Amino acid sequence: MLRTSLTFGLSLWLTATPVAAQQAAQTQVVLPTDRTMLPIPEPQYPHSTALDVRNATPPPRFEVKAPANAPNVLIVLIDDMGFGQSSAFGGPIHMPTVERLANAGLRYNEFHTTALCSPTRAALLSGRNHHMNNMGSITETATAFPGQTGQRPNSVAPVAEMLRLNGYSTAAFGKSHETAAWEVSPSGPTDRWPTRSGFDKFYGFIGGETNQWAPLIYDGMTEVEPSHDPNYNFMTDMTDKAIDWMEYQKSLTPDKPFFIYFAPGATHAPHHVPKEWIAKYKGKFDQGWDALREETLARQIRLAWCLPAPSSHPNPKPSRIGPR
Repeated sequence: MLRTSLTFGLSLWLTATPVAAQQAAQTQVVLPTDRTMLPIPEPQYPHSTALDVRNATPPPRFEVKAPANAPNVLIVLIDDMGFGQSSAFGGPIHMPTVERLANAGLRYNEFHTTALCSPTRAALLSGRNHHMNNMGSITETATAFPGQTGQRPNSVAPVAEMLRLNGYSTAAFGKSHETAAWEVSPSGPTDRWPTRSGFDKFYGFIGGETNQWAPLIYDGMTEVEPSHDPNYNFMTDMTDKAIDWMEYQKSLTPDKPFFIYFAPGATHAPHHVPKEWIAKYKGKFDQGWDALREETLARQIRLAWCLPAPSSHPNPKPSRIGPR
């Protein structure tokens, strides 16, 4: 059984609405849908007293459905991209789609990270502190110390599993860096692979990085044969796979909400970017880091994403770096 104990109100929202598909026929009694314990328990029907099967009426099929009007959820996690990079937050990188989404929604200027990949992802995907996930650092540097073993304990329920058990379709595409390095093999254990962590579908790579031209990727837990297309790039591949999955899911179950975790390898090393994307920014950063930093801050102040610096220079750097 999994306890639904998330921050940011997920538990309250999931307990709000009974599931229509679990309502009983007129002659039978069904317990209300209880979403405080997962998996949702099946309703208890009274035993049939009909002696002739032809006179027996079967109960409605038990099916867990998401609450009415439950939204589709898409999380896009871009690796190693700073707050001041996207044009949506005053940065120099032109991201029109992100701008369009931001203009139609909300922008936040506070987000807790652990300054490392695996711990931040583990916290995001569970709603728990990274040490509660035993993810004190990246999986490759795990130790036997509590909070640092690299193995999410069974007492921590992933968000994807909570949503899946509440009637969502769930899928993860791209980078997965939440599985201990010694568990990534046919020998397992596979408890903490994406498809055992609440995701119905996984298409991506496990670990910190992979060659974006010739990646080591998995579909579920099956290794994928490398592409021989000379124009192949994993970013395009995973995007196409995510769109395909979403279209399949909506064509089969249009009323069933989905949760997609979309985590490309960009902008983490190795920086395997198609040439046409590199060409777009040729000469755009020739002014140097310090000038770019001031330009970005000025745009952020103008857009009210942050307050002006107390001095004319934004957070001056120290005169020297390193120990004396």
